[in-house]
Amino acid sequence: MTKSFFFKPFFFLYRIFFRKLKGFPMSVSSSHHASSSQSKNDKFFGSLYSHKSDLSNQTLIIFNFEGALLKSSSLFDYFMLVAFEAGGLLRSLVLFLLYPLICLVSEEIGLKIMVMVCFFGLKKDSFRVGTAVLPKFFFEDVGLEAFEVLQRAGKKVGVSNLPRVMIESFLKDYLEIDVVVGKELKVFCGYFLGLMEEKENNVLPVLEEHDGEDMGFDIIGITASNKFHDDQLFYYCKDVYLVGNSDKRSSKKLPRDRYPKKLVFHDGRLALKPNPLDTIAILMWVPIGIALAIFRIIVGISLPYGVSLPILCFSGLRLTVNDNTKRESQSINSHRSLPNDKPKGVLYVCNHRTLLDPLYVCFALKKNLHAVTYSLSKMSEILSPIKTVRLTRNRHQDAEMMERLMNEGDVVVCPEGTTCREPYLLRFSPLFSEISDEIVPVAVDTHVSMFHGTTAGGLKCLDPLFFMMNPSAIYTVQLLDRVSGLSCCRDGSRSSIDVANYVQGEVGRALGFECTKFTRRDKYFILAGNEGIACKSNQPLKFE
Repeated sequence: MTKSFFFKPFFFLYRIFFRKLKGFPMSVSSSHHASSSQSKNDKFFGSLYSHKSDLSNQTLIIFNFEGALLKSSSLFDYFMLVAFEAGGLLRSLVLFLLYPLICLVSEEIGLKIMVMVCFFGLKKDSFRVGTAVLPKFFFEDVGLEAFEVLQRAGKKVGVSNLPRVMIESFLKDYLEIDVVVGKELKVFCGYFLGLMEEKENNVLPVLEEHDGEDMGFDIIGITASNKFHDDQLFYYCKDVYLVGNSDKRSSKKLPRDRYPKKLVFHDGRLALKPNPLDTIAILMWVPIGIALAIFRIIVGISLPYGVSLPILCFSGLRLTVNDNTKRESQSINSHRSLPNDKPKGVLYVCNHRTLLDPLYVCFALKKNLHAVTYSLSKMSEILSPIKTVRLTRNRHQDAEMMERLMNEGDVVVCPEGTTCREPYLLRFSPLFSEISDEIVPVAVDTHVSMFHGTTAGGLKCLDPLFFMMNPSAIYTVQLLDRVSGLSCCRDGSRSSIDVANYVQGEVGRALGFECTKFTRRDKYFILAGNEGIACKSNQPLKFE
């Protein structure tokens, strides 16, 4: 028996598996849809994009979400996000182990396998991945050319073979799609069964509604070149434009400043889109990362700053400090003395990226500070090497407590009240400007390689652990010019809100972040469906 005969089966499996390693394909074969079988109303997407001025508000577009709008040729990545964020590490491991089988079977069966693994047993009412996690990754995968075409249409209908709970929030809330048609999941006693309803997508009511209007909508379709004959919905279109693989490869990424709605809030632990190769890296790194995180925590809480900083840097945690303060206090107005007040410490006011912000400010200054924060778990309070006090959200009590701490020494506070991982600043609470006249704005930013150290819907006690599990992470701390707060408020030259807005603006300019008026309450409404304290009925937040 020759060697070539022995290796032929392995070479065959190698070609099948690694040819598709970049992700679960959205199409199986395009030979069935050769140009000879195309109907006379099939056109190429490039012709629509080059003549997009022909579109108007009298046009109704039906488009295939994954086939026409997304650049990626993989659905596996998005299901892995669902498995990891909603189901945990074990469910994501099962999905990854089934990946070779998913590549070998047909597209329809592969989709059913992924849906079963990712959704079976999940509680319907608590499923927030489609609202809080997936929109960011969808945005990063949207093609600019397809997006520009959709923006010119009067009405838009999104069609997908994905479960509707995965795509509806993104399409309706962020892309302003009028109607979303996706697969419905079967539910029993409030839990997903991991099965999709067998009924076909149907937009006939939508078409009948627009046909009955006097506006006379022209209906066109946009879909993948190998999906047109698989979806009966596009038979109702006057023209159908086909998106080929070459169109996807040459498509540009949608820039953030072109997003129809701001993506201010984003949840989930994974900082990267988990394609198969990245999934291997994550699963192999988790046990190593846990051990490394424990080591980093022990070093950070037990050794002096001068000793722990080099060790932490060697382990992959980098700290960059920029001291932009001047010797003389800078203020909105000239600095005023308060002769009747007791000597007080300096109040460091920083934006909130993770629960470790106060600790890294201490590392930057190489001295201990008192930290006051709104969002603090009991575990973080126990493990913190510096004195950490939880604010009660009662203005009078918090003011008294902060004044008491200021008389004991320097204090660091995060007036946003909650973390924000996107390049935006939430509204600064003005309480800090009424406490001290020595205010130092601190601009803080983080960059992680694998895991986010914040969560709105998960266990906050694990936030420091996930941050420390990163193979590498960068913390940047910028100390800005001092600002007068209390003296300005007392003489009436500036209100406490004016001072808070000024400090927010200075921090935003230093980081290149956009200042917003969003609050902790807004964040938890969007990401967790509650106010962050207790669930109360209220109207859903509308983006500006």
